[in-house]
Amino acid sequence: MRSHFNILRPIPKAAPCLLLALLLFSGCALPQKNGTASKTGFYFDTVITVTLYGSSDSSLIDGCFSIAEDYEKMLSATKEGSDVSNVNQANGSPVTVKDETAALLEKGLAYSKLSGGAFDITVGRLSSLWNFSENDGSLPDKSALQNAVSTVGYQNVSIAGNEVSLTNPDAAIDLGAIAKGYIADQMKAYLNEHGVTAGTINLGGNVLCIGPKPDGSPYRIGIQKPFDERGSTAAVVEVMDGTVVSSGVYERYITVDGKRYHHLLDPSTGYPYENGLLSVTILCEASVDGDGLSTACFSMGLYDGMELIERTEGAEAVFLTEDSKLHCSSGIGDSIQIER
Repeated sequence: MRSHFNILRPIPKAAPCLLLALLLFSGCALPQKNGTASKTGFYFDTVITVTLYGSSDSSLIDGCFSIAEDYEKMLSATKEGSDVSNVNQANGSPVTVKDETAALLEKGLAYSKLSGGAFDITVGRLSSLWNFSENDGSLPDKSALQNAVSTVGYQNVSIAGNEVSLTNPDAAIDLGAIAKGYIADQMKAYLNEHGVTAGTINLGGNVLCIGPKPDGSPYRIGIQKPFDERGSTAAVVEVMDGTVVSSGVYERYITVDGKRYHHLLDPSTGYPYENGLLSVTILCEASVDGDGLSTACFSMGLYDGMELIERTEGAEAVFLTEDSKLHCSSGIGDSIQIER
């Protein structure tokens, strides 16, 4: 049976019932009072906020941040000595990686195959050329982009147990499109093991909800309105013990000669996708799957992406198109008009 989530028409952003959703998507910390603990950190070039309800034990949040730091050292393509960096620099030779790295690579390859390569974890050379986190507003050299495109191909990743190699030694892995979700899931497992039954984990807008809220009600999460002020919502969804993950053109981009270039790159051209989509939001149980599906569905476009969601158990999606319309999968409801 397909899971069901509630999608609600937008409410004016000043309304009190939207406060939680706006805080979650803005990355702000909630005050520590009435058995609530909240703290914000920065990992994977992302603001992370962990909020616990019914507990004021900030040491548990510190434990979450330690998890984030450990996985950043393990999975980041830009940190020297990480598993991913070691594979990328091995010139095709096998590299022994940790169990978690191998598992996440397998997950990334699964979504690469599922999307027919529209989403591909071997876009590392392309990502490095664009370097959106530090780009000064200049486009990569065209010939360099063409050379980088020739290195992309998830089929180049070979995994045998904990041994990982690249059959094309010029290829490079980048797990940025899926690692945040994996880390959020590990944080949630840690908190569950320590008795936390209510709270939220927000990794730069990738929101994972633990249980229902203490009063038994669902969390209300806002879907960001692209290019509007942070916290301005296109719609609101209700979710319990699940995740809400968005991929969109507004998250990271540069503007050159009046044109925006966002970070969701087409592996076949080296340039950002231009498919009429502004964002894709996934609702499902595991955040790693939300990450993989949101990027894959965006890369596949509205029709193919929606078809993928409709045949995926336990997942729903909201696609926001350039004509300012929301298109919802069947478990959520019909298309709704974006708030103006």
